[in-house]
Amino acid sequence: MPHAANADLLQWLAKETPEDVIEPNLSIVDPHHHLWDLRTYDDEILREFQHKVYLCEEIADEIKLSGHNVIQTVFAQCGAFYRGSGEEAMKCVGETEFVNGIAAMSRSGRYGSTEICAGIFGYADLRAGKYVEGILRAHMEASSNFRGIRSAFPKNLNDTFLEGYSVLGKLGLSFDNYHPDYTRLPVLAKLGQKFPEITIIINHLGGRVDPNDKLGDIAKWRECIDTISECPNAVMKVGGAQQRVGAWEPPFHNHLRQSPIGSSELCDLLYERYIYAIEAFGPDRCMFESNFPVDKECVSYRTLWNMFKLVAKKAGLSADEKAAVFSRTAQRVYRLN
Repeated sequence: MPHAANADLLQWLAKETPEDVIEPNLSIVDPHHHLWDLRTYDDEILREFQHKVYLCEEIADEIKLSGHNVIQTVFAQCGAFYRGSGEEAMKCVGETEFVNGIAAMSRSGRYGSTEICAGIFGYADLRAGKYVEGILRAHMEASSNFRGIRSAFPKNLNDTFLEGYSVLGKLGLSFDNYHPDYTRLPVLAKLGQKFPEITIIINHLGGRVDPNDKLGDIAKWRECIDTISECPNAVMKVGGAQQRVGAWEPPFHNHLRQSPIGSSELCDLLYERYIYAIEAFGPDRCMFESNFPVDKECVSYRTLWNMFKLVAKKAGLSADEKAAVFSRTAQRVYRLN
């Protein structure tokens, strides 16, 4: 039974006419989704998301009903289920403990064949310098699926932060990052150049995506994408373009449309961004992502993956290149079984 807290969004999504699934046998690894229960959250940003309850059953049903062949998923840091007590810096380990339980539920087979949360990236404050090692090791002890963290980075890349960042390399962990301001990507590139042994995973096309912008910001975005793509240890998640940023909402958000957008129309609106990122990084350093349930405010899971498949077709990707962007890059980067 769907949670009552999700009812309004689900009613809007139910207005779409379900599309036929494109290439239903193509193997997919979804490298970026969240899990949470936001009904009692105080955090202002999280409280605004419309899909309030998204746990093992919700994502398993999402995948099953989509008709796409999603074989594995990766949990993305979102501040879910931190520990309610104990040392402040260690509370974030609660998120990994929670997700490890979801992974165990998935392994039971009761929720389908998809390996949900086969990889996990959480949070740790790298400004703690060398002392962050204890927090990272606690994450690793909490789950054998833990692969790295997602956090912000300072503009000046000070020595204490760099000391903490270097611990990721020591432990073989990756660094996910998202900021809506893509002009920060050149600083992230400097970080990548300084520590070539650490894989940097850029989330959501590197920043806020406005499909209505044809002349202004897109040129600067391209410059920033070019800069970060020159780091061979950087990979790009091509997705997340359906999320609102603060008060700004994309034109296909449910607040702005009476019914959900279709895959063909969405592809037409976003293709210019997707193809630029794919060509800049190459398919072996790109991976499509759902960013659910955040992007669910704009599009259904079935339609979103149909759109990605239309992007791949329009780009003329070969079978090997499609295997990279839909599964192989994610499996390599997150070291999935």
